[in-house]
Amino acid sequence: MASTANPPAEAPESGNSISRIFGAIFSPRPTFASIARRPTWLVPLLLLTVVSTGAVATLGHTMGWRALLEQQIQKNPSAQRRIEQLTPEQRQQMVEQQMKIIPITVYVGGIVGSAITLVTLAAVFLGVFNLVSGVPMGFKTSLSIVAYAYTPRLIYGLLAIPILFLKDPSTVDPQNMVASNPAVFLADGAAGWLATLLGSLDLFSIWVVLLLSVGYSAVNPKKLSFGKAFGVIFGVWLVYVLVRVGIAAAFS
Repeated sequence: MASTANPPAEAPESGNSISRIFGAIFSPRPTFASIARRPTWLVPLLLLTVVSTGAVATLGHTMGWRALLEQQIQKNPSAQRRIEQLTPEQRQQMVEQQMKIIPITVYVGGIVGSAITLVTLAAVFLGVFNLVSGVPMGFKTSLSIVAYAYTPRLIYGLLAIPILFLKDPSTVDPQNMVASNPAVFLADGAAGWLATLLGSLDLFSIWVVLLLSVGYSAVNPKKLSFGKAFGVIFGVWLVYVLVRVGIAAAFS
């Protein structure tokens, strides 16, 4: 009697959110396929918020808010020109006002910045992929893909905290704490647009782009290949970089 072939078993679902975070690093394709079937986003968002806030607190503790403020002014020629036009009393008053504001601004950015970034990217990519590929996708799915694709930024933050304790505070660049892009090789006084451009060529950012491509292509691999997803995401990233470079050039 002929044997009846058993139907192929479905790929097992990835476990909890923590295992999915590790899966996004070590086994992205099956992990994002699982995320596309059963989207979750809260745990990676909370971890990103905690780690980014911890990095901000460490930066304030090791470098100091006044040193951070002075460094940002030195890197902004337009800000330097405005300060040079002030009297010593006005400069002191401005510094005192900024010292009250900058810790609040930085901490608020650390706490809510991750949520704003993930929600914004999820909305942008949801609209773009629905328009370009015609693949039906809900906002929760899009947000889940972005949240787990941002796992490299979680690694970045975890690396930044010990680095901030080990490095000389005077050599710390808040925009490049892990030295993961070519901007680290620029000399002091380099053009702001060039620093922004080279800073955008960041290893962790490229990693995120690749994971986003894997994630969105997992929603419907037949209609949306990895190559097509990568092309769309790279195009959005390129526009973002050009806008940032243009703004840096305009205010430098």
